[in-house]
Amino acid sequence: MHTSNHAFILLAILPGADFIAPSEVQGTLGDRLFHECMDFVVEPFKIAARIGIMLSDPVGNQRWCFTPLATYIADTPEQRLISCAGGNASPLTMAYGDRLGDPFRHEPRTASKIMAQLGAIQSKVSPDNITCYIKEASSSHFNGVDLPFWRDWHMAEPSTFLNPETLHHLHKFFWDHDAKWCMNVLTRPEIDFRFSVLQPRIGFRQFKEGISKLKQVTGRVHRDLQRYMIPVIAGGAAPRGFVIALRALMDFRYLSQAHVVDENVCEGMHATLKEFHGHKAAILEAGARRGKKRSINHFNIPKLELFQSMESSIRSNGANIQWSADGTEHAHITEIKSPANSGNNQNYEEQICRYLDRLDKVRRFELATSIRSERESRLRGSHQPLDSAVTDDHDTDALPPSAGQGELSSMPSCNTEDVQELSVSTHTVINYFQEAAALVRGESPNAPKPFRTFSAGTSAFHLNRDASYKLMTVDAVAQTFGLPDLRFAIMHYVQKCVSGEQHIHSVGDRRPNFSALQLLPFKNVQVWTRVRIQTVSFFPPHPTLPPETLEAEPPSARHPSGKYDSVLVNVDPMHNWPQSGIAGEICLAYAGVNS
Repeated sequence: MHTSNHAFILLAILPGADFIAPSEVQGTLGDRLFHECMDFVVEPFKIAARIGIMLSDPVGNQRWCFTPLATYIADTPEQRLISCAGGNASPLTMAYGDRLGDPFRHEPRTASKIMAQLGAIQSKVSPDNITCYIKEASSSHFNGVDLPFWRDWHMAEPSTFLNPETLHHLHKFFWDHDAKWCMNVLTRPEIDFRFSVLQPRIGFRQFKEGISKLKQVTGRVHRDLQRYMIPVIAGGAAPRGFVIALRALMDFRYLSQAHVVDENVCEGMHATLKEFHGHKAAILEAGARRGKKRSINHFNIPKLELFQSMESSIRSNGANIQWSADGTEHAHITEIKSPANSGNNQNYEEQICRYLDRLDKVRRFELATSIRSERESRLRGSHQPLDSAVTDDHDTDALPPSAGQGELSSMPSCNTEDVQELSVSTHTVINYFQEAAALVRGESPNAPKPFRTFSAGTSAFHLNRDASYKLMTVDAVAQTFGLPDLRFAIMHYVQKCVSGEQHIHSVGDRRPNFSALQLLPFKNVQVWTRVRIQTVSFFPPHPTLPPETLEAEPPSARHPSGKYDSVLVNVDPMHNWPQSGIAGEICLAYAGVNS
């Protein structure tokens, strides 16, 4: 999924033709040209899928490989083009027309069914008679293509290799439908106002001007909006059934994007989709489904029908997030636009291919030299003579078969881990859980105490070494940050700590009476206005997530009431998120204060 891994390469540049035929057949001619070109381009893969081909693995071993069509990343129109489906038909199932809104999955659109129906059409009308063929194909919900490129590709199955795609089928669907439904129910001025007054949050985009006038909305903006939409419309702003239906769709999106999928995730996807269909009538009752001139009283949405195939796609092809078009869309820049801009605006195709070929050679040379340098540094670290280590067969692995020519012929062999270690992205996520454990073990005896990095359960916290405000009195902090009850809150906390009670003050609790002159066991405190919090993913195998930053600013002329990032922290060990929701003892945290 990382573009830095260079997993995508330019295979071919397909032509765009202008036809002199009548306008009603030009679209079909373009579709046929696409399949004709793809048939030519992928012919070597078809041969390899049938009889196999010898290829080298990363360490140079020759292996007998086969190349079935595993997946084809495409948006909805291109999926229809590939599966030969008509404009009102699903590319993955046999659903079409008013069946697209059904709450169940129709039978899959298999290769055998497609070829059988195409054969039936061709028995009635010759494909050369384009006008009549298009008319006959349309009556059977086909697009007029007679020879799909995958027809003779061994094991090619459109209902399997065409996966529901995250960028277009989830995020674009949200913008085209969910967001528009919310605007229609709340009105555009109201939803703009609600987005404009949201509390700014580090790491989250702020929509100061609202969302109704956004232009050139990208997938990143779609994801940012999805974080806010359900809280924005909840609380009586929209009908309850309407909110439930959209919340179910949002839950479905997040579940279907899990990097690791198990049976619980699949069951959750099925349940949330069923919940949406059970409450979708509320969307129609609220008048949210509208066209340009009239209301729409159905859910015949092709992308919505594709949701029914999401679970089966995950079961057959793995996590759906790996087939997102984010990488392929970005490849348009790295494989086409950037090479084209590096030329002289002449012979684009030739110059693009030459550019990419040379860039690939440079990348491979850098990888080979990096592997050799890494190998030499390891040998030096083990105090072995480098010359004998390189030339003695007993001290090194056998050289790969392809390493006997050129200036790199003396390069020692490497294992697969070496290649993977040097070829993947160098960006790493800092792990505060490990740092906190190392501090507890005493691996950093000179670290300031109390430790600035610590963990509790599934959360880790990190403070900078130096506080933002050093040695301030409690009253000075209260005045600076506009917290008149800070002294009493600290007294309450200290009392709980001294008594050994596990209960921590939660929002709304009544504090005991304290005298304003009652002394604390300390005079000064240090205040951090930035706190980094790290958690682990809910989805198995529960990887560590990138840390997020919380920040607090005291009242100023620009922000008279101050500016705070808030977070809900569960301090009750009897409850576990997300199963318990926000039940249990919850405290609202803002900034770090240390005595």
